[in-house]
Amino acid sequence: MQKLSRRVLLKSSVAGIAAMRLPSLTADTDSAVPARKGRIHQSVCRWCYAHIPVDQLADDAAKIGLRGVDLLQPEEYEVPRRYGLVCTMGYAGGGEIKQALNRVENHAAIEQAFRTNIPLAAKAGVPNVITFSGNRGGMADEEGAKNTVAGLNRVKKIAEDHGVTICVELLNSKRDHADYMCDHTTWGVRVVQEVNSPNVKLLYDIYHMQIMEGDLIDTIRRNVQWIGHFHTGGVPGRHELDGTQEIQWDAVMRAIADAGFKGYVAHEFLPTGDPMGSLRKAADLCDV
Repeated sequence: MQKLSRRVLLKSSVAGIAAMRLPSLTADTDSAVPARKGRIHQSVCRWCYAHIPVDQLADDAAKIGLRGVDLLQPEEYEVPRRYGLVCTMGYAGGGEIKQALNRVENHAAIEQAFRTNIPLAAKAGVPNVITFSGNRGGMADEEGAKNTVAGLNRVKKIAEDHGVTICVELLNSKRDHADYMCDHTTWGVRVVQEVNSPNVKLLYDIYHMQIMEGDLIDTIRRNVQWIGHFHTGGVPGRHELDGTQEIQWDAVMRAIADAGFKGYVAHEFLPTGDPMGSLRKAADLCDV
C-alpha cells in the first residue's frame, strides 16, 4: 500500500460513491465530539480515504474533533465548511512531484495556476496550497535550488496578496520518491530563506523526514519558523500511528506545540483496519 500515490488512490475511487451519503464509519459509538486540548490543530489527508466521499470524510473528521481536511482540489475547497471545518491544504496547480519548480520551463504554468486558484483558496478560507521541487533528473542541487527560488519569487506576491501560504513539500527519495530534489530539510530551508516571504514555507512531512534524516524534534525546533504545515504517517509502512512503528508521536507533537507552531498537522497514513477508528486513535495520541 505504501507504494500507491495520492493520485492513484484518488483515481481508483468509484465515481458513483461520491454522490452517496453512507453511514458513519466511526468505530466509537459515543457521538459526542471529543474536547481537544487545541495545542495541535489536526486535519486529515483526503487521498488516504479515497473510497469515502469527501462530504462523509469531513463529517466524520468533525465528529472526531479534527479541524479540517487536507489536500482537496479547488472544486472541493468549500466542502469542509459544511461541517464546521476548513480545507487545511489545497491543490492549486503547483506542479507535480516529479515536475515542478526546479525547472524554469514549469514556472509559467505554475504561476498561471496559482493566479487562478489562490484567490479561490483565499475565498474558501484555505490557508495553504502545496507545491514541489520536482525530481533532479541529473540536475545539481545547487542549480535546482536557484531555479526553485526564482519560481517562488515569481509567485510569492500572489500568495502574500491573498493571505495564503505556498508550502514546498519535503519528501523522501530513499524509498517512495526516488530522485526527488527537496529531500532534506537543509535544502528546503535554504530555499525558503532566500525567498524570504511569510507566505512561502515548507510542508514538513514527518513520515518522509524520519526516513531521510531522523532527528525530528531538534530539526523541527531549529526550523519551525520556516515550516507552514506538517504531515504524519507511521514509519515503516505509512500506516497507523501506533506501537508497531518507530516515531514517538506524543513527544514530536509536544515539540511542535512547545515551539509555538500555530498551523495544522494533517494525518497522512493509510489505515489497515477501521478507517475512522484508526483516525480517532491518531487524533487522541497527538492531542497533547
